Amino acid sequence: MTAAPVWSVDPRTGKHREQVAVEATADEVDAAVREAYAARDALADRAVRAAFLREAATGLEAVSALLIEVADAESALGPVRLTGELARTAYQLRAFADLVDEGAFLDVVIDHPDPAATPPVPDLRRWKIPLGVVAVYAASNFPFAFSVAGGDTASALAAGCPVVVKAHPDHPALSELVAKVLRRAATAHGLPAGVVGLVHGFTAGVDLIKHPLVAAAGFTGSVRGGRALFDAAAARPVPIPFHGELGSLNPVVVTEDAAAERAQDIGAGLAASMTLGVGQFCVKPGLVLVPSGAHGDGLVKALMDAVSDSEPGVLLDHRMRDAFLAGVGERTALPEVDSPVTPGAAGAHTVSAGFLTVPAARLTEGAHAALLEECFGPVTVVARYTGEDELTAVLERLPGSLTATVQLSPAEAAGEGDAAALLARLTPLAGRVLVDGWPTGVAVAPAQHHGGPYPATTSTSTSVGGTAVERWLRPVAYQNTPEPLLPPELRDDNPLRLPRRYDGVLER
Repeated sequence: MTAAPVWSVDPRTGKHREQVAVEATADEVDAAVREAYAARDALADRAVRAAFLREAATGLEAVSALLIEVADAESALGPVRLTGELARTAYQLRAFADLVDEGAFLDVVIDHPDPAATPPVPDLRRWKIPLGVVAVYAASNFPFAFSVAGGDTASALAAGCPVVVKAHPDHPALSELVAKVLRRAATAHGLPAGVVGLVHGFTAGVDLIKHPLVAAAGFTGSVRGGRALFDAAAARPVPIPFHGELGSLNPVVVTEDAAAERAQDIGAGLAASMTLGVGQFCVKPGLVLVPSGAHGDGLVKALMDAVSDSEPGVLLDHRMRDAFLAGVGERTALPEVDSPVTPGAAGAHTVSAGFLTVPAARLTEGAHAALLEECFGPVTVVARYTGEDELTAVLERLPGSLTATVQLSPAEAAGEGDAAALLARLTPLAGRVLVDGWPTGVAVAPAQHHGGPYPATTSTSTSVGGTAVERWLRPVAYQNTPEPLLPPELRDDNPLRLPRRYDGVLER
């Protein structure tokens, strides 16, 4: 059977630009995984890992003009957005290099024998080691930051895990270019080029998750695709961790007082957030709970004015455009769903932004379940609630999300009223809770958490921030092991000068 060609496609026209590669066969997937597996020992040196990550960042910056040109041709996201995303990706690589240098992620704990304890404590030394080869499934909407050199790859390499990336079909040419940069950075520091593998094709992605030498996987994409891979990872003879980001509604609650005091600002801010990147952000606010009455009317009017002024945009591919149009059609056909600004087709290749309104009580009915699911693209649902009981009833039905946001009045933000109780109700729904802001924009910072209850993610981990490295590590304890046989990281004299907890005392 002849392998299918992999084409670079321009979403602005739907036309093929060039043939980039061919879909990987099972033998080629096997070869890529085995090359990565053979590179494990070469990644063991933390100094080499850190240097490799920094070299990768510098390498991406050195060819940034070419990368941005190719990325824009394949994604239509625009040079400004892509320039910022590439800068974020380089920053993230360097941030993980700093984390590797520091060494705290190894979580070293040493307890010396204590025969007087009940039960007696032997000599125990615990740290974390890399899992092995990580399969990374690239995202469509972030061709740099969640793709070949994105957070999953960077954190896995920082942990000491080689990776094999399944390229996203929306940006295959960019994926090839970025993979070459990473491989050059690897060989520049004596690492095998196979420490970063790249494969194309749907079947290759299935073969990858099933490969016996793959030890874990990271995924960003749809609920349907992610759940299929998640189930495949669990069904293996030896199941593996699957850290998937699948879908997120990202609810927003606007209080009565907030709507009364700043309806215009909230409406304008919501419009900017839901249309950012043509609504193709995983943290786009997809459901906004607004009070009924005059104050809520003012907010809806402000949203209507701002969304009406937004320009049509191009989605990442025509498949997503078709899904967006179908999703909008399904939702607008539901009883009591109105569209003050109707989202939909604006041309052969573009879409226009809009929003829907519905009485919040309808969201407690099974027939309106589609309104509680993510619709990828520039649309949001405004649900009008009539009181606290109705608001609570809706919140109790919401699925897990990456974010949950509350818009408060200044007095509520200062601690007056029931704002604290509202935050407590939102916290179980999401991994990041925002006050008086908008969820679009995920800072790369040590305290960041980008994850949430299912279906937002399939694990409790984060894919952004320093603690993303924890996904690719597992703890091991050595008991009564002679000092000469211990890894240097666990020896009493601490030759690598690592942060550690030594007989209960935190040493830095």
